[in-house]
Amino acid sequence: MNNTLWEVFISARLYSVTLLLMLLILLSCTVNNKKEAPHNVVLIVSDDQGWGDLSLHGNSNIKTPHMDSLAINGASFTNFFVSPVCSPTRAEVLTGRYHPRTGVYHTSAGGERMNLDETTIAEVFKQAGYTTGIFGKWHNGMQYPYHPNARGFDEFYGFASGHWGDYFSPQFLEHNGELVQGEGYIVDDFTTKALSFIEDHRDRPFFAYIPYNTPHSPMQVPDKWWDRFDDRDITMYHRDPEREDLTFTRAALAMVENIDWNVGRITNRLQELGLEENTIVVYLSDNGPNSWRWNGGMKGRKGSVDEGGVRSPLFIRWPEKIQRGKEIKQISAAIDLLPTLADLAGISWEPPNPLDGVSLKPLLTEQADSWNERLIYSHWGGRISVRAQGWRLDQEGRLHDMQQDPGQYHDVAGQHPGLTQALADSLANWEDQVLGQLKRDELDDRPFPVGHANFPYTQLPARDGIPHGNIERSNRFPNDSFFTNWTSPSDSITWDVEVLKDGKYRVELYYTSPEDGLGSTVQLSFGDSSIMSTIRKAHDPPLRGMEHDRVERIESYVKDFIPMELGVIDLEVGEGLLTLKAPQVPGSTVMDFRLLQFTRIDDN
Repeated sequence: MNNTLWEVFISARLYSVTLLLMLLILLSCTVNNKKEAPHNVVLIVSDDQGWGDLSLHGNSNIKTPHMDSLAINGASFTNFFVSPVCSPTRAEVLTGRYHPRTGVYHTSAGGERMNLDETTIAEVFKQAGYTTGIFGKWHNGMQYPYHPNARGFDEFYGFASGHWGDYFSPQFLEHNGELVQGEGYIVDDFTTKALSFIEDHRDRPFFAYIPYNTPHSPMQVPDKWWDRFDDRDITMYHRDPEREDLTFTRAALAMVENIDWNVGRITNRLQELGLEENTIVVYLSDNGPNSWRWNGGMKGRKGSVDEGGVRSPLFIRWPEKIQRGKEIKQISAAIDLLPTLADLAGISWEPPNPLDGVSLKPLLTEQADSWNERLIYSHWGGRISVRAQGWRLDQEGRLHDMQQDPGQYHDVAGQHPGLTQALADSLANWEDQVLGQLKRDELDDRPFPVGHANFPYTQLPARDGIPHGNIERSNRFPNDSFFTNWTSPSDSITWDVEVLKDGKYRVELYYTSPEDGLGSTVQLSFGDSSIMSTIRKAHDPPLRGMEHDRVERIESYVKDFIPMELGVIDLEVGEGLLTLKAPQVPGSTVMDFRLLQFTRIDDN
């Protein structure tokens, strides 16, 4: 072979090798990119749904095919525990820490606010490059910086209060701080907004938190779901059937079937968008059932620290990684969700506050050769219990064998004195270490913030105000209440606030008032600043809500409130009382009051 031909041959071989190497590099990059692609997360939480409110768990009263499918096509946790009531569980889901550590000690009146030094699951995912959204009930603080838009969520549609009084196109939902009117049945609406968020972000990683507010009362559900129970027999009852209200049971189960339909909307849309394999879908409830109904024979309901008050379903579906039909029996809790989801998503982070939860990824992906025994604590209203893998020490110091006696009928403390003492000691230590951090006096003194530099809106509802004189709250449950019986110049409403930014704020007041209230002057003051306006439009709608209630409610009924411009007030940074009063009352009444909305209109 002459030199020219040899050079051509060598050049061709080198070119082929180069092409092969480039192809291998491209294939390697493709594989690596696929392996390292961020995983979406959809976290769904129901409100007051019991462990037993699922057909998967053996309840023949109800049909929940879409929730069941999450377990059938993913993993289900047999022994998963939450807090006895709403806001504590939500704080634990968000932070991975027991709720007393986060400052949450109540469900309203400011006690639901999560401490500002807590890091939320949304912040963890946002820092990892995810777009984050919440659609539903927040219940961990209303005013910025307690607001969800300050806690890592790019998008918020829903309400920040503990419960809502109207489930059909309700007033006073929020979209990133602005007050908006709902569109249709509230859970359907939340789902629709969440689906839009998922579609808008289908080409980049997202974290969608969907905390529903049903089947929490008031028991309102569209006819489509209520009518399904007209010809359906209730055949499974609470273990003490004389305590059960069957109408309430039917309403709750109808509301859960509506949730199930919405879960199906979410999973179907993920499939249509080609996101099913790469999206982790999580489903749980925030506490035990809100009535005496079938719950697997467990003792206790919402508010209780017994098994029935704190055991919740937990389903995690991730077709790409989690084996279908996997059942996990090790005890776990809401505090585990943040470390678990961050671990599953491959997010590395250093918690600024020590976590109480652990990552459940080894149990989910079958990488765990062993699993350390642990204890899980439940606390509410001065009651504490502790759960080991096979045992529960209840609030009275009674020991229950949860394998042989899941209904907690028999106290076996006398048969296991060593175990009983060990659990009692651990509970006392937890009480000292965790509850000892809950400084109620300090937390009660926290003012409500107004006018944060990073957010233009502040809402001050009746829920957070204090009435004086003749003024009364419309209901003893404050979350969705209003103030009424305002009759005198000596009556007033006050809020203990801290103004965070100097500036001018436009103030709207939402009210109702009969003709007799016309001409009343309304004054809002803080420090040396005040504004005043006169009621010039009568608006006296009736109470409503009862037309949609399937069961008589215990919460406040609602009204259709209208806005009144109070004017623009100059606020200076500082703490003090914000006072609303009526210096002139020409008639026998002033108004029924629902809320104030502040909008900062300058950046001075």
